[in-house]
Amino acid sequence: MAYVRKDVSTLTRTERRRFVNALLELKRRGEYDEFVRMHIDHYAADGETGLRSAHMAPSFLPWHRQFLLDLERALRRVDSSVTVPYWDWTRNRTATSVPWTSDVLGGNGRRSDRQVMTGPFAYAAGHWTIRVGITDGKFLTRDLGRAANPIALPTRSQLQWALDDPVYDARPWDSTAGTGFRNKLEGWGPGSGSASWRNHNRVHRWVGGVMLGGASVNDPVFWLHHAFLDMQWHRWQLAHRNHRYLPASPPPAGDRQHGRIVARHQKLPPWNVTPDQLEDVSGIYRYA
Repeated sequence: MAYVRKDVSTLTRTERRRFVNALLELKRRGEYDEFVRMHIDHYAADGETGLRSAHMAPSFLPWHRQFLLDLERALRRVDSSVTVPYWDWTRNRTATSVPWTSDVLGGNGRRSDRQVMTGPFAYAAGHWTIRVGITDGKFLTRDLGRAANPIALPTRSQLQWALDDPVYDARPWDSTAGTGFRNKLEGWGPGSGSASWRNHNRVHRWVGGVMLGGASVNDPVFWLHHAFLDMQWHRWQLAHRNHRYLPASPPPAGDRQHGRIVARHQKLPPWNVTPDQLEDVSGIYRYA
């Protein structure tokens, strides 16, 4: 029977506590840090060589869908009642709204060094030391809204702009694709600075701190953010039933994306699963 992923703002006090406690237990066991390491290992950009599976590629959505499922299964081994909630950043848009409360993720970082001082994931609480990262920092950091150069979270209309594109992805299958739902949702736009950050990317920038870069998994909001993005893929599928994951076939030899992206029936590293197999997860979970 499919379980339910809920909006974090609707969780009961008990549901919030059980979700947080399950995350803390994974951290205590050392399992959580393996998720951070996996994301770093598969965070490859356009300009690098080799296969891109997690970002700047068509497989952005199925890769993170499987990543979420792995984390969720680990949480449910700790507490079978737990599912990953989603953060609707088109509705809960301030630095004091859910999930930035003391009983969920804690609040913003302090002004001096952006260290998070409140909530269960504060370094001072003793349960959330960063051990795997791209810097030597040991504590969780945030800069909600970017105090020095403020930006706003994406709006509902900006999200809808992505959802309205009927084509899943388009050539050249990277961060420069001008059309296609995937890149509009992932959020790589033309130009530089804040105007080029859209949807997914803009949320990472708005949170700031460790959410910038490949070690973003160190902030548990990563999962709530990506659960909401996964929900958008589901919404897109319902709205465009005749359209599927692209490309259907691998780019041929001589194509600059040959060997660099995952086609519909190719395996997604590091798993033995294809994008095709991840398009329908209705038998596993649904969204409330």
